[in-house]
Amino acid sequence: MPFRPSHRQLEYLVTLGETGHFGEAAKRCNVSQPTLSVQVALLEKQLGVTLMDRMPGHVVPTPIGAEIIKAAKVILNGLDEVRALATGSKGNLGGAIRLGVAPSFGPYFLPYLLPPLHRQYPELKLYIREDRPRQLEKAVLQGETDCGLGPLPAVDDGFVSQQICRERIFLGVPKAHRLAAFESIPTEDLKGERLLTLGAGHRLMDEVRRLADVSGATLAEEYEGSSLDAIRQMVSIEMGLSLFPELYVRSEFGKEDGIKLLTIDGWEGVRDIGFFWRQSSARGNHFQALAGLGRAVADRIFSPDQIK
Repeated sequence: MPFRPSHRQLEYLVTLGETGHFGEAAKRCNVSQPTLSVQVALLEKQLGVTLMDRMPGHVVPTPIGAEIIKAAKVILNGLDEVRALATGSKGNLGGAIRLGVAPSFGPYFLPYLLPPLHRQYPELKLYIREDRPRQLEKAVLQGETDCGLGPLPAVDDGFVSQQICRERIFLGVPKAHRLAAFESIPTEDLKGERLLTLGAGHRLMDEVRRLADVSGATLAEEYEGSSLDAIRQMVSIEMGLSLFPELYVRSEFGKEDGIKLLTIDGWEGVRDIGFFWRQSSARGNHFQALAGLGRAVADRIFSPDQIK
């Protein structure tokens, strides 16, 4: 039978890659440093490749080591899924879910989702990670995160996705701006206007770029907002215009009196929101149940009423 690394060896290797230090990795794995060092060296010998470059005071993965660490994370996550499936019969969605959320949606939706989720699955432990959508997608595919919540991936290659709502996107303009006199404007009225956006990795940035392309507006390349709050403040002091998703508007714009929200004729200002996970995940039933609850919650909080 060909050699197969043990799960312990893979855990040691992954932890060593994360910490860059044998002593810290051993501490995290609750073993002695010699034990961890010997096992990593044995793994390298058995595989016939050098996985870690050893330097004074720290180590870094070699190129092949980095690839093997990625694969090891997926394998270890699969073992965790086996354990979760074994406990899933208790009706707690496997006992724990590492949920990644997009910052432009998750913080405004989770306060609605978490109370009914806790009532329905009181033993479920939910570990929440907030990150840019593209980073979340990468984390899900690599097994670092179980499931993502936010704008659905542009392509479903490698993912299973369940949409829970379609969220409207509004144009925010300063109240002193010439366009603030209108409730809705055609795209050509934005020609030459300056659009502010979140940084790379946010799918809302793609929407701003798309709007700039079709309207003739310019993208403020010299400034990329770190959050919707930052963008909102920039718009309020007349540094440009920007797009704001519906749930953020509902959560935050009650406090804001310096911005007027508009719709744009001839431009589909919407984005699809949902849960997504790896096609290869053995926990699809858990995530389907989570998405079903999320859809029920979204149906309650999103209404066709126009935001004032």
